Parts: sequence; structure tokens; C-alpha cells
Amino acid sequence: MLNKLAKLLKTRLSRRVVFWLFTSVIVIEAIVLVPSVLRREQELLGQLRQISTEKVSILMKVSPPQASPENVLNLLANLKGSSVIVGGSLYQSNGQRVGTFGEQPALIFQDVDAAEKKDLLDYQLSRYDVAWTAVELGKDYLLILRHDATMVARGVRGFILRVIGLVIIISLFVTAGTWNALQRIVIAPIVNLRKDLRKAAECICYDQPNPQFDSNFFKRNDELGEVIFTFQEMYQQIYQAIDQRKQAEFALKNSYDQIEIYSKTLNLELEKGRQIQLNFLPSSDELKQIYLKSGWEFSAFFKPARQVAGDFYDIFELSNNAIGIAIADVCDKGVGAALFMALFRSLIRIFSQETKLRGTASNLLEMYQPKAGWIGSSSTVNLAHLNALQSVNLTNDYVARHHGSLGMFATLFFGVLDPQTGLLTYINAGHEPVFILNPQAGIREILTSTSPAIGILSNAKFSISQVYLQPNEILFGFTDGVTDARDCQNSFFTIEKLRHLLQFCPPKASDIVDYISLNVLSHTQGAEQFDDITLLAVQHSVLE
Repeated sequence: MLNKLAKLLKTRLSRRVVFWLFTSVIVIEAIVLVPSVLRREQELLGQLRQISTEKVSILMKVSPPQASPENVLNLLANLKGSSVIVGGSLYQSNGQRVGTFGEQPALIFQDVDAAEKKDLLDYQLSRYDVAWTAVELGKDYLLILRHDATMVARGVRGFILRVIGLVIIISLFVTAGTWNALQRIVIAPIVNLRKDLRKAAECICYDQPNPQFDSNFFKRNDELGEVIFTFQEMYQQIYQAIDQRKQAEFALKNSYDQIEIYSKTLNLELEKGRQIQLNFLPSSDELKQIYLKSGWEFSAFFKPARQVAGDFYDIFELSNNAIGIAIADVCDKGVGAALFMALFRSLIRIFSQETKLRGTASNLLEMYQPKAGWIGSSSTVNLAHLNALQSVNLTNDYVARHHGSLGMFATLFFGVLDPQTGLLTYINAGHEPVFILNPQAGIREILTSTSPAIGILSNAKFSISQVYLQPNEILFGFTDGVTDARDCQNSFFTIEKLRHLLQFCPPKASDIVDYISLNVLSHTQGAEQFDDITLLAVQHSVLE
């Protein structure tokens, strides 16, 4: 039994219940004890007063009617021999004190007469003073006797001790009984519920199967039973939610695995596409061969925004020793733009090699004459250039008719260069301006757009222009990925900055490309690249 009680007292709730229950019983009993003690005290004092009243009554009866006050005082002085009466005072009815015997009472005539106070208890001295009026004595006197109240104090203390002992015993029994009942009704279920909460937490935390809850053994129809039922219901909901989450996570993981596989496959395909696209661009060996034949140096920079790009540039040989120069920007980015880039590049190459206009040279040259007229000195060269530039018209018509619904188009600068004279016949179809740079004077001329972009409208007209590239001058082209390049603060590189750099550029084509690309990459350092970046420089140089 004691072990069971000690075990129960280990719970804080049990200790609180015991403390407050025991304290409450003690307080209640104490409230009841105070009036009981006062009643007991009055009972003992009443007994003391009753004994003295009988003694005084006997003495008053034996006292002669004509006895003097002194004789009455002497007669009453015999009471001092009693075990409880230790003194007294006798007053006449007018308040004059006749005399005192033994200890003088603290209660005086004025207290009795004015306040009608007939007794006085002195707790410190254990003295009790009692007054008898003339009516009670049957004579014209007021008597005050002083009693030894030690026995009364002892009786009261004994009564208090007995009551306290009884209160403690009752409190212990009431506390034990109530506690035992509360332990079975409240405390034990709460302790079991606490254990179940810990089991549930461990089960959820460590992904364990459903545990056996101790609170299942308590079937109750009260509020605590509702709490237990709610807990178990909540746990089942959480467990089901976790199980559903696991299934969702498993399905999601499978999806992620599939996506990763698809992503790797797609990346491999895109990498193949990137390699194929790079193969479309003129190789360094091809450019070297053209350089060795013509004495013209070609330098380029190409940086796609994604794995595949919509920009392209091309340098290739034409008939009559002419050189085709192209730089283009297909709208949009990514795979779609890359496919159309291949289409545009292939059509320009094929049509520029095979196209020959029908008619006499003079009529053809007059029909397609530039606004400023033909500045080329040789009509044969002019006609050869004109035939090659018809590739722009043919490419435009093909794309507009067969793929116009896709809304894909390209800006293009396509020029035909005579390496002997430096004559450049070109079409700028909606492309960025192309600069002619003089090593000493900076920008010498700007070749702006002469026609709309290709692939938008069939049968569109594309104007031809001509210009001479002087020795050491550089033809510099770029795509809008250069001027639209943004830094981390979303600021553009701008055409103004590019023109400023070109105004004080290095004298060699390769150095210019390196110089401009370095500035663009420095501007975009740390920022996302949104568009393809392409640079192309062409310069006549002396063969070593």
C-alpha cells in the first residue's frame, strides 16, 4: 500500500491534488474550530461564574440585614480561601468603593455602570473578573470577584489539541479517500494518456507501426473520455495523412527519377544539337584557307544563351572568287530558333551558289540598281554579286510561304565581297547596323538596315547597297544580344557604349572581337544571359 502511494506521489498532478485537498480540509476544519473553541471557553467560564454565584448567594443570605458595609466586606473576604477566587472589590450603589480583599480586580465600577460590562478576561494573567449587581445580590451593593482562570486556559488548550488531532485524522482520511478516487478516475487516465502521447510522438518521429495505447483500456463517457477519444482520432488522422504523404513522396520520387532520366536524355540530345550547330559555323581551318587565298582575315565570337542558339554567322566562297559574309539573328531562342537558324543558313548558302538571273546584264543591273547607283567598276562583278544576293529574296519567299504560320523570321546582313578590290555588295534585312572601322579615325561608315527582316512577307523587296572597304579597314557586325546584354542591376550594355568602344578600338579584327567580347562579358558578370551574343569582324591584311 505504501509503495503504491509512494509511486503515485511521483506524479506532479498527484502531489498537487494531495496538497490542495489536504490544505482545503485543514482550512475548513480550522474555520469550524474557532467558534468551537470560543464556545468551549464560554462554557468553562460560565461554570466558574455559576460556582461563584452560588457561594455569593449563600453569603448574602447569612449576612444580617442591618450589617455595615465593612461587615459585608469582611464576610465576603472569606471567599478568598476558595481555590479559584483570589480577590474582590465591594462597591456601594453610588460607586463608592467599600474595600478590596486579595487581588484587586481589573474590572471597576465605572466599567459595569457605564458599559454594562459584567465580566473581563485577562488572557496574559489568566484572571477572570465577574460583577454582581444589586439586583443579583439582593442588597444595595456591587460586587466584583477576581478568579484564577488557569484551569479554564488548560481546559481550552486541551480542547484545542483534541480538536486539532481529530481534524488531522479526518483530513488524512478524507484526503486519502478522495485521492484514491481521483487517482482511478482522473490521474491514472491522464498519466496513461501522457504515455500514449509519447508513444505517438515516437511512432511519428521514427516511422514506426501503430502502437498499443494504454488509454484504450479506459472506456469513459465523461469529458476525459472525450479527450482520450479525440486524441486517438487525431492520431489516426495524422497517421493516415503521413501514410498518404509517404505514398505521394514515393510517387513524386518516381516522377523525379523519370524527369531526371528524361532531362539527361534531353541534355544529351541538346548537346548533340549544339555540336551540330557549331559544325554549321565556319571552322578555323576553313577561315584559314580563305585567308590564305584572299588575304582577308575573319574573326568571330559566338556565345549562345542556351545550349542551342538562333544566332549564326557564315563565311563561304562564291563563284568568281567572291566571298559570302553573313550574320543573322533568328527570332526567339532555344531549339525552335536553332532549327530555323539551320534552315536560313542552308538556304542562303545554296541559293547564293546556284542562282542566276535571266536577262541581259545591262537590263538586270538597271532593274536592281542601288539608290546610289552601281559603284563597282566591273559590270561582271556587279552582276555576280547581284545573283548571289538573290538568295535573300528566295530564302524570304520560301520561309514566308512554307513556314509563315509559325511566325518565325530572321534579321540578316548578307554581303558579297570582292577580295581583289574590297567592293562589298550587301543587303541589311532588318539587322543591327554594321560598322566600317578605320584604324586611325574610328567609325568611318554605318551600314544601317535597307530592307525588312526575312521570312515575314513573301515577295518583299530587298534593297541592295554597295561600299568599298579600304585597306586595313574593318567590317564589324554583331547581333542584338550585345547591346541588350544586362548586368546584375538590369542595365543594358547599349548601342551607345558599343559605339564609344569602337571609336577607340584596336587596329586588328581579332583584337577588336576580343576587346568587345571582354567588355560585354565583364558587363554581364554574375547576371543571367538572356540572348545569344555574336560578333564578326572582317579585315584585309597583307599575306606574309
